[in-house]
Amino acid sequence: MYSRVFSASCLGIKAFVVEIETHIENAAVNFFMVGLPDAAVKEAQQRVISALKNSELPFPTKRITVNLAPADIRKEGSGFDLPIALGILAAQNEIPAESLDSTIALGELALEGFLRPIHGALSIAMEARENGYKKMLLPKLNADEAALVEGIDVIPIESLNEIVGYLNESIKIEPRKVDLKEIFEKSQGNYHLNLSDVMGQENVKRALEVSAAGGHNMLMIGPPGSGKTMLAKRIPTILPPLTVEESLETTKIHSIAGILPPGEALVTVRPFRSPHHTISDAALVGGGVSKIKPGEISLSHHGVLFLDELPEFARNVLEVLRQPLEDKQINISRTKMTIEYPANFMLVCSMNPCPCGNWGNPQKDCKCSSTQIQRYLSRISGPLLDRIDIHVEVPAVKYQEISSNRTGEPSEAVRQRVIGCRDIQQERFKKSKGIFKNADMNSKAIKKFCELDQPSQDLMKMAMNKIGISARGYDRILKVARTIADLSQSENIKPEHISEAIQYRSLDRQYWK
Repeated sequence: MYSRVFSASCLGIKAFVVEIETHIENAAVNFFMVGLPDAAVKEAQQRVISALKNSELPFPTKRITVNLAPADIRKEGSGFDLPIALGILAAQNEIPAESLDSTIALGELALEGFLRPIHGALSIAMEARENGYKKMLLPKLNADEAALVEGIDVIPIESLNEIVGYLNESIKIEPRKVDLKEIFEKSQGNYHLNLSDVMGQENVKRALEVSAAGGHNMLMIGPPGSGKTMLAKRIPTILPPLTVEESLETTKIHSIAGILPPGEALVTVRPFRSPHHTISDAALVGGGVSKIKPGEISLSHHGVLFLDELPEFARNVLEVLRQPLEDKQINISRTKMTIEYPANFMLVCSMNPCPCGNWGNPQKDCKCSSTQIQRYLSRISGPLLDRIDIHVEVPAVKYQEISSNRTGEPSEAVRQRVIGCRDIQQERFKKSKGIFKNADMNSKAIKKFCELDQPSQDLMKMAMNKIGISARGYDRILKVARTIADLSQSENIKPEHISEAIQYRSLDRQYWK
């Protein structure tokens, strides 16, 4: 007795089809599973046996061999429970084998026979459609997510008995239909924070606007209570809305990581991730012993990664950021494979100027020695600082600003200027492959789009000689100046744009001399 069922699994954000072959023969009772299954897949046999028996479906007292092909790729996760159960039933002619043609099945089985949701439904649905499959059988809680993909029928299933009835045509289940455009537009811009909540700090808000407009990385330095975290949390509210393509890509990552909120099929707002400073390097960039999961840099893809109290992070954790900040992706290598996750995020950091936080504060005395301050600041390497375009000082909030009844500019007003600036950049880079905003420019693009007149060149020369800016820092200044010029609706970079951009680089030399 033989049957064949198709399922799928994920490697990174990409999925691959798995062919599940089941052979039942008259021999000593046993249950073999081959094809590089991991621990979760091996445990499937106990869940499948219990689910079949509790659903009053036949389980053969014979030798069962289940093969997961291709055999050279490790199979991970509990999503193979359902196709294994269907394979056993099909081999016994309990369900017609032809009912599983052009069909992908996946889902975790509870012991009583109900289906539990799986990870990566969106990626698997896309892969199934690309490979010509016409139907997906999966848990009801994953149906809306998978139904975002057009061209494939998504059948929501609640239990093993229900799917057996459906395949035997005694139960009718309508394919799940969702309107991607309607879901996307309905959920856009659901932010509960506003930039107008922050009192004062107009210079810092300007830096935030420049950072958001060009997608530039940012570092805020200031005493405790000055509003650094409050400002950082409001950055997503001034960023342009996600496009449909960005939303789908972000959803795939969050689904694979298992953090997609129940009942939400689509991520429609830009992610904001703020890991604790005790995070490991593997948790930050991604990894794992058996299953390679996306890290915080991938979970913040198309959004903001906020590192609060930057010097408190371990040095090795901060150093692993250098490559993904340049490449906008992370490659995680294991013995027989390399997994690639996207990591196009905006890095926002905050820190105190010294261990006690009062250095440079006119209202409080600093209790730190110069040695303590230097040791504290030296935890952040020069190469990492060079990759942060904008450094801005956040002063302590004054009483007049706190007590004032004046309302600050709302996020929506700033966002409209940022969107206008991004539109200029998209028009500029429409023929440049892989460049979508000013922060993405490579050396060739900088030479082409950041030409300076003589006064601006003189200003840059003076800055490099006096501040000691590196070659990478020079490129960063030009990128930021290009963004400032775009915000000013200026076609050319002018000295005042260079001056403001230099101001956002000089802070690292004030502290890291």
